[in-house]
Amino acid sequence: MAKIILIVDDSESIREVVSFTLETEGYKVLVANDGVDALKFLDGSHIDLIITDLHMPEMDGITLIRQVRQMPAYQRIPILFLTTESQAAKKMEAKEAGATGWIIKPFVPAKLIAALNKVIR
Repeated sequence: MAKIILIVDDSESIREVVSFTLETEGYKVLVANDGVDALKFLDGSHIDLIITDLHMPEMDGITLIRQVRQMPAYQRIPILFLTTESQAAKKMEAKEAGATGWIIKPFVPAKLIAALNKVIR
């Protein structure tokens, strides 16, 4: 059975590239355009990993992670940040919120897959 990954990013082009990369590797992909949109997928349904952007309208990635970590069904789900942000303070804030890892945009597909393989169960 294919692993299910939720991508949360306000950039349509990033969503398309990440979706294509993951689908090519055999993953099932769910797509949301911001944190609020992502919440509709977090209804108890099985999801293996979340990849989220940091800066988004409606709800940013750190707020999304904090909300996900409050949900019993998703407290242990791996969450990767995919963002242009590289400041140490933002990385620490994301880690404290519950992020599992960090991938800087623009990303190399092979590095994204390698990061997934390290954290996905």
